[in-house]
Amino acid sequence: MNQPELTQQALGILRSGANFQWYVIFMFAVVVYIYANEFTKKNYKGIAAGLALYGVHWFYEILNGLIQHFSGHALWTVPTGTAFLLLIGVGVELSLMFSVAGLIMSKFLPEDPKKKILGINNRVFYAIVNAAGFSIFEIFLAKTPAFHWVYTWWGAIPVFITVYIPFFLAAFFCYDWQPKVQKRFLAAVWGIDAAAILVFAAILHWI
Repeated sequence: MNQPELTQQALGILRSGANFQWYVIFMFAVVVYIYANEFTKKNYKGIAAGLALYGVHWFYEILNGLIQHFSGHALWTVPTGTAFLLLIGVGVELSLMFSVAGLIMSKFLPEDPKKKILGINNRVFYAIVNAAGFSIFEIFLAKTPAFHWVYTWWGAIPVFITVYIPFFLAAFFCYDWQPKVQKRFLAAVWGIDAAAILVFAAILHWI
């Protein structure tokens, strides 16, 4: 159900330092360590998968913020429970989790990118499975005070199809691409994200 007070509650803590907690520094250090460790192991494919998912994640969060600006309500909000609300629908803790999700899940991929599971390409199969798992967990989150699906028509199924499947498809396909293609994709995604944040957040203050 659309609850305007939760939108206002989220806007009230948006990029406010009032709720900051020191554990965020530790979480950030852990993320840096994870990527540094993979870099020393030369797991560039896993790093590409992680950055691909994280870049697409930011694209969706920016889009959700723009939906909030133009319609008055985002599709999802984080009204409480975060030490720092980055955008209307994502706290720093959730964002840091997504920063390593693609890298972590890529470790479970079969070595052969053409192998099929139940008649489905294994990259697509694992994307669907992971998307389903994240969507189911989001059902739990939506029942807590810390996360809110704003509209009755927006829930696990739309999230599964339109959000999480693209997240993991981006990660797992990027994992297999040649380095030049990986770099082009990551440059495009992160370039769009950076430009959008600069324009819509820093200059226009829309998100």
